[in-house]
Amino acid sequence: MALLHSVKLAGVVLPINPLLSALETYYDAVPRAACRIEPIGPFTLFINRGPGYSYYARPALGATRFTAADVRQARARRRELGVPEAFEWVSETTPTLASVAVAAGLVVTRMPLMVLDTQVRPAPDADVAVRLATADDDLPLLNAVAQVAFAAAGTAAISTGLDDARRVVNGDPAAVATQQARLNAGLTVTAVALVDGQPVGIGSHQPLGAVTEIVGLGVLPAFRRRGIAAALTTRLVDDALARGVQTIFLSAGDETIARVYERVGFRRVGTACTAEPPPFSGTTP
Repeated sequence: MALLHSVKLAGVVLPINPLLSALETYYDAVPRAACRIEPIGPFTLFINRGPGYSYYARPALGATRFTAADVRQARARRRELGVPEAFEWVSETTPTLASVAVAAGLVVTRMPLMVLDTQVRPAPDADVAVRLATADDDLPLLNAVAQVAFAAAGTAAISTGLDDARRVVNGDPAAVATQQARLNAGLTVTAVALVDGQPVGIGSHQPLGAVTEIVGLGVLPAFRRRGIAAALTTRLVDDALARGVQTIFLSAGDETIARVYERVGFRRVGTACTAEPPPFSGTTP
């Protein structure tokens, strides 16, 4: 998949470098509503004030030089805090970090970074309904749908379905209250796909000014290949545009998933990277 040299946003053709700079500013700003900030060398650590998603460590805005020792120091601090030793960045913006992360013992994953170019509106199967979620919805069940969807990565349609999601529901009151507060404040906007009135897919976007990122989009494996992921994406895009957002972006899990987003008008503009310890390594850097 070739990278674009420019992308059309709100009718204006924007070169990729200013676009990536805008995304860096967004990445740095969005966690601050839920986190306190701790600089560690050339990295920024976003540390949750309460329950909820644990944000990755990111390069500090403007940072260009990294060493394996810097990564190890940030990893050690994240262990002290009891949060995953996870990092994220954009390859084109921070091209030297991948080799340094590997040298520090991390495994780097690369994913297509995509921006909405021209909206396309494919229709899902006739029995699929998509709407925005509210704070009154069964949020623990919606979260469990996402958990099961992400546990079976990819686009394959297998038998795993809603009963599997019900078995992993976690209704932690503090986490639910935090999620409800974000929905009510518009910090997170969530769409849910329903078949026969039951949730089978979920996705969100997090608007901040003129930029938003689509995150956490997943469909239960038993309901895949029915146009649900595209329909969820379309609903989130519609909401973002109605809010005046001009730049809508996401990171696709792999090239196959990226093709789903291409069908609704997203185009690749770069490579999103994450770095984490090898699974079950049992080692300390």
